Amino acid sequence: MTSEIAELIKTVNSGEEQLSARMGIEIVEYTPDRVVATMPVAGNRQPYGLLHGGANAVLAEQVASIAAALGAGQDRIALGLELICTHHRPATEGLVTAVSTRLHQGRTTATYDVEITDEQGRRTCSARLTCSIRDKA
Repeated sequence: MTSEIAELIKTVNSGEEQLSARMGIEIVEYTPDRVVATMPVAGNRQPYGLLHGGANAVLAEQVASIAAALGAGQDRIALGLELICTHHRPATEGLVTAVSTRLHQGRTTATYDVEITDEQGRRTCSARLTCSIRDKA
């Protein structure tokens, strides 16, 4: 792992003005093919007490964007282009876990499938993120 990738993961997990820190997202595994993270339901609920759909979207984009950045290489960046989320069942407590899996890695785009599950292993959300891969400016 390059020092730049290590710095990316450190920044994401550090909490220094990162949305992921406000959401309680913790990256627990990372490779270009697969990134895994957890997020608490507490603090990320909508008024009915259920995990907010937008929180699912943030979590999905976080894990897939990191995977795309890892796959893009040292001199390139990954920027979210399209995010699609389908919410299957509510989560009301505990942690949810997101696993991103690479579907496509090309020169200019990368697409990842994201499965979010509750602590019982039940799928709560399916998502797909396509990133644009660009040279650093």
